[in-house]
Amino acid sequence: MRTEMQNQGNGYFEFWSEYHLCTLTTLRPDGRPHVVPVGVTVDVDAGIARIITRKSSRKVANVQAALPGKARVAVCQVDGGRWATLEGTAEVRTHPATVEDAVARYGERYGRTPAPDPERVVIEITIDRAMGQVGAARPAAKEVAA
Repeated sequence: MRTEMQNQGNGYFEFWSEYHLCTLTTLRPDGRPHVVPVGVTVDVDAGIARIITRKSSRKVANVQAALPGKARVAVCQVDGGRWATLEGTAEVRTHPATVEDAVARYGERYGRTPAPDPERVVIEITIDRAMGQVGAARPAAKEVAA
C-alpha cells in the first residue's frame, strides 16, 4: 500500500500525517451512508488506517452489522483544494494492546492523548484504494491488487 499512496503524487503520505480532522463513511444496515468527523491515523507500511472510538457508537455498529470482511468504508480529509480519500474494509478491534497502540498513534498525529476510556475500541481499515489531490497534478485512483 505504501507504493500506492506514494503513486498519488508528491506529499500524499505527508498529507495524512498533518493535523486534519477527517470524515469516516460507513454504511448503515439499510445501505444509507453514515458520515461522521473522526481523527484518523495511517500506517502506510501496513496499509492500515485506524480510528479510535467508543464501542457503543453508530459507526462501530455499522461495521459490526456487515458480514465479516465486508464492511466497506472510506476516510477522507480536506484542506482547501487538497484532499485525500482512503477506502477499504473495516473491522472493530478490542484487544487492549491494539487499542493502546492506536491511542499512541492518535497522540502522535493530533498532539494530545485522549483520557483513558474502558469503552474505547479501534476501527481498523485495511486500505485497498487511495485517491486524492495533494500536489500540483491530479493523480488517478489506484487499486491495490488482491
